[in-house]
Amino acid sequence: MATSIMAVAPFIPGDQSLAESDLPDKAVALSVAASALAAQLSPITLATLERYMRVINSYYSNLIEGNAMRPAEIRAAQRGDYSSNGAKRDLQRESLAHMAVQQWCYEQNLSLDALFQPDFFLELHQQFYQRIPERLWWIKDEQGNKVDQIVPGQWRTRGVLVGQHVPPEPQDLPALMARFCETYHPSRFKGDRKLVAIMAAHHRFAWVHPFMDGNGRVGRLFTDAALKAVGLDSCGAWSLSRGLAKTASQYKALLAGADSPRQGDHDGRGGLSEKGLLSFCDYMLDTALGQVAYTRGLLKVNELRKRMSAYVQARNDYRVLGMSDTLKPATALVLYSAFVNGELERAQALELCAMPVRSARRLLSQLKAEGLLSETSSKSPLRWEIPEHAEPWYFPELAPLA
Repeated sequence: MATSIMAVAPFIPGDQSLAESDLPDKAVALSVAASALAAQLSPITLATLERYMRVINSYYSNLIEGNAMRPAEIRAAQRGDYSSNGAKRDLQRESLAHMAVQQWCYEQNLSLDALFQPDFFLELHQQFYQRIPERLWWIKDEQGNKVDQIVPGQWRTRGVLVGQHVPPEPQDLPALMARFCETYHPSRFKGDRKLVAIMAAHHRFAWVHPFMDGNGRVGRLFTDAALKAVGLDSCGAWSLSRGLAKTASQYKALLAGADSPRQGDHDGRGGLSEKGLLSFCDYMLDTALGQVAYTRGLLKVNELRKRMSAYVQARNDYRVLGMSDTLKPATALVLYSAFVNGELERAQALELCAMPVRSARRLLSQLKAEGLLSETSSKSPLRWEIPEHAEPWYFPELAPLA
């Protein structure tokens, strides 16, 4: 018998269970907090943060799957500096592939209608796998023997076992994923239910397990894109994957718990456990709230200004690795103003330097050369940036340094 979409019922926790839980309040709180974060940033600064956070997202999402390439190693690969070790080099390329797919999603500016289509899931999968070495397409057994090969952008073609869970048969996947997209389209849900449904869909996608491999990465990429499309504009400036990776054992246990069949008459009305799904959604909302709060704390204006000043002081004390040139004290004010405004007109930047024009121009040239500011042309405004040497000072403990 073909697997019906009803096999993943309940689609979200029922009204009574939601009313007795904190999920509606947490969904509202997430929406408010994410909007507040977006409101405190200029659109240009938000875009800079999203671009920077792609490395962080890639690191944490891949870490969940066993790829422990650190951000410094990922950034080295961005510069073309790959490891001499073949296995590590492949993992660097895998990390860059994840970043490229994030950028692809960002540039598409996809609507909810475009996201909730089977073809989008297939495209996400293809976009990722077409960028990594074919050596990583092989599926191996516990003894390391090759047993199958991934085909980028195609549903799996054989049955699999994921822990104790037996996902649907491959012939059922096209119809099942079409119904999945219809069922979880946010237009079917009102108010706080939209965010609850996206978190529930994250599990139900994992339950379907439509690809031979890459389901975790595709699921997290999709969830990020869906949260942004549903109205959490700051998603991308904060990393859900960071929170999931830091509690990876709990994440995986709750995914498995939501796989459980219904446990008696007080566990919802579908075939799967409503309590398991409720616990999973609660965890996902808590994780998102935690990451938004963490990022808002990092970007508090007064605190970030202090950290920029600390960076300048560290430069002048020769404590910043790889940087031997000192910086004028006015640097912190220039960088802070660029962060707050997103960009600075050149005349304004010169004025902020509070020094003779020739000296101010030398300072701005230094900041551009060191990646602390950027420009699109010789006459364009100057934009705030996050070079690798400033990252530990701007954003301590965001990710491991080495």
